[in-house]
Formats: sequence, C-alpha cells, structure tokens
Amino acid sequence: MVVRKEEKENRTKQTDEKDTKRIATHNSRGAQESKIPDTKGLTVKKQDDFSEWYTQVVQKAELADYAPIRGFMVIRPRAYAIWEQIQEYFNKVLREIKVDNAYFPLLIPESFFKREAEHAKGFAPELAYLEGKDEGERLAIRPTSETIMYDSYAKWIRSWRDLPLKMNQWNNVLRWEVKQCKPFLRTREFLWQEGHCVFTTEEGAEENMMEIIQEYKKMCEELLAIPVILGKKSHVETFAGAKKTMTIEALMPDGKALQCGTSHNLGQGFAKMFGIRFKGKDEQEHVPWQTSWGFSTRLIGALVMLHGDDKGLVIPPRVARQKVVIVPIIFDEQKEEIMKKVREIEKKLSTFGVFVDEREYSPGWKFSEWEMKGMPLRLEIGPKDIEKKQVTLVRRDTGKKESIAEKDIERTVAMTLETMQKEMFAKAKKFLDASIDSAKTLKELKEKISEGKMVRAYLVDEPDVEALVKETTGGATSRIVEESEKEGTCIQTGKKTKIVMLFAKAY
Repeated sequence: MVVRKEEKENRTKQTDEKDTKRIATHNSRGAQESKIPDTKGLTVKKQDDFSEWYTQVVQKAELADYAPIRGFMVIRPRAYAIWEQIQEYFNKVLREIKVDNAYFPLLIPESFFKREAEHAKGFAPELAYLEGKDEGERLAIRPTSETIMYDSYAKWIRSWRDLPLKMNQWNNVLRWEVKQCKPFLRTREFLWQEGHCVFTTEEGAEENMMEIIQEYKKMCEELLAIPVILGKKSHVETFAGAKKTMTIEALMPDGKALQCGTSHNLGQGFAKMFGIRFKGKDEQEHVPWQTSWGFSTRLIGALVMLHGDDKGLVIPPRVARQKVVIVPIIFDEQKEEIMKKVREIEKKLSTFGVFVDEREYSPGWKFSEWEMKGMPLRLEIGPKDIEKKQVTLVRRDTGKKESIAEKDIERTVAMTLETMQKEMFAKAKKFLDASIDSAKTLKELKEKISEGKMVRAYLVDEPDVEALVKETTGGATSRIVEESEKEGTCIQTGKKTKIVMLFAKAY
C-alpha cells in the first residue's frame, strides 16, 4: 500500500480535470475498434491555445497517452525511439569521459533521507512510501538516487586509488507532484539519467560539474536543435543539499522557460552523512567531494513545443530514428513497376532509417499523417517520377517540395537532412535571442515577463528577496544567476549588487 507523505488536505482539490476527462475518453475509445484510423488533424493552432495544441500533438503524433492513474503517462514507441536516440548519443559521451553505467534499487529506506537534512527537507513533499514490514521502516519509491547510491559508495571507497568513482544510471523516478500534470513536462513518474561521481578534491568535482553541463548543452543544441542558456542557479533554486547547481535553460514559444538539465557540486555534505571516507597519499583519512547530474524525458516535451507547428510534430533529423518515409503513388496497372523502384531506392537509403508506407490509404491521408508524426523527409514516387527518373522530396519543417534526379538521391537526402538540422536550430536560436530582455525596475520586469520574455535584472541573491519578486510577477523565478563586472541596483531592495538574475515563468 502506498502512503503519500505529508500531503495536505487541499491537494485533492487540485485534481487535473483535463487529465481525468482524457483518461475517461481514452478508456471509452479503447473499447471501440475502428478499421479506419483517425484522420482528424489538430483542432487548434499553436499560437491560439498553446497548451491544448501541445496536448493534441503529443497524443495524435503517438508520443504518449494518459495512463489510468492520474499523473502518469504511457510513453509510446515513437517517443521512446527518440529517448533511445538520446541515450545512444549520451552513452558515447559517458564512455569518452570514463563514466560507468550501473543500476541501484527502486526502494530507499526512509532513514537514508534523514541523514542529509537539507536533502530530506527538499524532497519530503514529493515522496511516496511503501510500508516495509521486513525492514522495520518505510521504504520510499526513488525520487532521486543520492542516498541509496552513497550507502554503497561508503562500502566501496577505501583509498585515493578508488577515486575518482564515476557512475551513471538510466532509470525511472517517482515524485508525487500535485500540480497540473502534462505528458513529458510534469508527471509523477518519468525517465531520466542520473550521474553520481566522487573525487579526492573540490577541483575535481568542479571540473566534472562543468564538463557535464557543457556536454548537456552540446547535446541539446547539436542533437535536438534546442538552443539553451548555461549558467548557475540562485541559492533558492540550488538542488537540495548541493553547494552549487549549474543549469541549461531553454525558452518555449509560450514564453515559459524549461530546465533541460542540471549538474551539481554536492560539496562534502553527503559524504559526511553517509560515512564516505578515503585514505589519502598522506596516509590520513579524508572526506571526498561529490557531484550529481541529470536530464530527463522532459527533453521530448521541449522538442515538441519548440519545433512543432500547426500540422503536428517536427523531429530534428539527428534525433529521428526514421528520417525518411517513402510514399508510393500507386495505380493498379503500374503497381509492380512502382514498388520495384521503391525497393531500389529504399535499399540506397537504408542508412537513413527509411520507412515505406504501403498501407492501403490515399496518398493525401499518408502525407497528413507523416506530417503529424514529424518525419523529417518524405519521398513521393509515382508513374511520372519513374518516367522522368526522379523522385519528389518534401521537407517537413518548411514544406519545401522539389524534384531530384534518382542518381543524386543519396547525396541530396544527406545534404537536405543536414541543412534541415542546422536551419531548425538557427530558427530556434533566433527566437531565443529575440526573447531575452532586461529591466531596471520591478514594474518593467513584470511587464516584460507578461510579454513572454526572459528578463535580466539586478537582484541580491537572497531567498526572501527572490520570493517577493516571484509573488509580484505572478510566478516568475530566477533561471540563472550571473555576476556582472558593473554594479547595479537591486530592483527589489534598492541595494547595490553585482548579481544579475535571468527571470522567466517556467514549467
């Protein structure tokens, strides 16, 4: 039996009505099989109702569905393929920097959380527990793995020769969210990777923290075509129990920031609490320094929001497992000839993850469906194309259509995919750059936040002060803290400071 820790009575009133309604709709539809797929496209435009647009794209592009349990989602194969591409990319990075993958238990003794007070306080409202009869204490379902992993680290680390210890795991975590849940962006269960490293010195930990956050930035920008801003978190936004948190922040079209990954210098607090010690070269006992870092499946949500359009999903070519769909334009008398040519081209383009759509639906229906699902390139092959020894190529992001000679198809497809990747990033970067502004007063900050911008302003790095700004602006939080060379005036207190914060409302 699951016991929710410290849930306030009014949390039950925060039920996501849309979520509940969609679950009911999902269950009723499940009992009604249809021989003809749903051909209805998006019923809202991205700029008119961003939230509803996002929900429809996620479902109609077959990325995720609502689970029968509130706050949970089913990740469908099309989205999981994107996640696997991300995993494959980052596993190469992990191997290059000598980080080993491992796996630790899902359940964590309640006493483990109490060892590090700040960490325990930070996660207390989100923990879900099982009654552990054999263990004599409650067992928390993993919200993050610092505590369970560091218990093992204390057993494994004895000498400076055992360090650095660098380990990562791909897993699922559970955080009992009470806010409105939205697939990929905020769900109670989600998938992620979490790295946990141990070093002899703080310099080693700092270097690892920065190395990882820079790799995250590179991955978002080069693989997902998502431009991000890299920087440090304020004191109030720092990970519970950490000394310092670095982050990468993206801006979505609705003017909300999305944290795409974080990397933490945990200091020595966890090591002290979990008894992690090592004998140094001086034969004395020392306390090591630690880091942790992670990103999650919310990257898929970011991809949907940033690149999608009124036709549906748009997948950046590098993260698309299937990059090309071939749609045969078939007439009965020429079917054999057309399919023979299709197979030849399929073989030529095998390295691009080609899918041949032979289903017995009209070409127009197929075009719309693959636009909804975000396939980067579409090739159309019909009688006229065969006659002219060409194919028709269509880019998903721009809709640009062109005829290309059959002999040039491999080179052209490769070049078009690379051009599409770069242009998708350039478009997103232009949007981000144009959406960053500055404010000299609290009133100005509030106005620009309401316009959907990320806004820089001088502010002292104090939790109470930041809380007042959040209240005044209707929910804007600091996404990044920077130290300016020039001194300015704090927009809240009027004090002189060199601290500049980047504010935005956020997911």
